[in-house]
Amino acid sequence: MLYISNKLISFSDALKLASVSLRSSCPLQRPAFSTSSQQNVSLCCVQPFLGEKPSRLHFYQVLADCLIAVQSVLYGREDRETCSEFRPDNQLTNTKCSQKGSLDTLKARCDGKKVCEVNAGVFHTSDPCYGIYKYVDTTYSCFPAVRTVACEQSLLNLQCDEGQIISVIGAFYGRSDPTTCSFQRPAAQVQKTDCLRPSGEVAASCNGKTSCSVKASNSVFGDPCVGTYKYLEVAHTCESEWDKTTGFYCDGDKEVAFPFI
Repeated sequence: MLYISNKLISFSDALKLASVSLRSSCPLQRPAFSTSSQQNVSLCCVQPFLGEKPSRLHFYQVLADCLIAVQSVLYGREDRETCSEFRPDNQLTNTKCSQKGSLDTLKARCDGKKVCEVNAGVFHTSDPCYGIYKYVDTTYSCFPAVRTVACEQSLLNLQCDEGQIISVIGAFYGRSDPTTCSFQRPAAQVQKTDCLRPSGEVAASCNGKTSCSVKASNSVFGDPCVGTYKYLEVAHTCESEWDKTTGFYCDGDKEVAFPFI
């Protein structure tokens, strides 16, 4: 059992409450899908149209964007049926085959984005089962978060209300479209749109704080595309401080403390 606000509820009920409050305005839950190891992995969270992107601004926020949160990834094989058409039987025999680190790989590239497409080749760091025809099997959810964009050399500011702390879902520096942060920029500086690099610096600087500022600059994040005018894009949520402290459950007539993960 778990104590929250002087009420005794089960730990599973507490998790349900947290899930409902986080996802109530974005109820899309994506089931598992599979793709062959030669195809791209595509994730997408659909949301209501929010109007034209403010390209003239150097800093803006969009509240309650529906963003991707990758939950599980399998690169390998766990059954004989998936992606088995026209494959010889000896390529389907190993059903306990998975590449370590696949979840971290996809989360780094997709968490906090609305749309994400990744070539399955990013998982080919090694062969988890030689001679077996493999596939990528992914589950993810869509949830509301605050998306903040700061143009290069501008300051990105994250802020939560009193009693809440920042939790960064994803951060990217570079450019993925020709319109964001494009006002009065020559075409040559905004035409390269495949250089948005995942970054852990924002989470390291801001997680657990009530407010935080980070400069969108090459000196902080490196330069993923020389000559291109870049921007910093961050997705975050504000969590109650009790989410990061201690809960209690009942063991017979004793209360046992445990830290929230």
